[in-house]
Amino acid sequence: MKKSEKILFIMDELERLYPKTSVPLDHTDAYTLLIAVLLSAQCTDKRVNTVTPALFKLASTPEDMMMQDVKQIREIIKPCGLSPRKSAAIHRLSEILVEKHAGKVPQSFEDLEELPGVGHKTASVVMAQAFGVAAFPVDTHIHRLMYRWGLTTGKNVVVTEKDAKRLFPRDKWNKLHLQIIFYGREYCPARGWDIDKDLITQKVGRREFTSL
Repeated sequence: MKKSEKILFIMDELERLYPKTSVPLDHTDAYTLLIAVLLSAQCTDKRVNTVTPALFKLASTPEDMMMQDVKQIREIIKPCGLSPRKSAAIHRLSEILVEKHAGKVPQSFEDLEELPGVGHKTASVVMAQAFGVAAFPVDTHIHRLMYRWGLTTGKNVVVTEKDAKRLFPRDKWNKLHLQIIFYGREYCPARGWDIDKDLITQKVGRREFTSL
């Protein structure tokens, strides 16, 4: 199958399986999405969603969050892991949002990536899902599937993102990255993968993936 044929088949199949996509992290606005994505680093979305109700009850705006004790934030988010670093980042980025951005989440990659605890992937999720800016955040599922489907070299997530943006239509990025994540979770996990259920990989061919 030619690469162009793979792309069309993958897009059609994902659209059939996941015609509607919603962000799996519970949030109410750009700020709570930013915090939820930050917490999801090395943690499942499911676990984040069990933690954020208590956190956002404590504080759901930058102004309120910066007034909280970092230790209290850390205790609430401890189940997400890396709580010392994440709590400090949440507190400090909230201060910066108030000091530099009038309490608003900035709508640029550059400003977002300057915030503590916010890398390119987190910034991309916020830009795509909060502000509708075309982005293609690459998580472990996307990285693994893009390689397994022969669409990238798998060298690193930076290369995978560039390849995804080059191969898929720009107006599909924001929805497609979620569709691939959903597919990876349901049909092609890193462990316990059952090729008989993974119809896309059966169709487009596969390469064995070794985690970086």
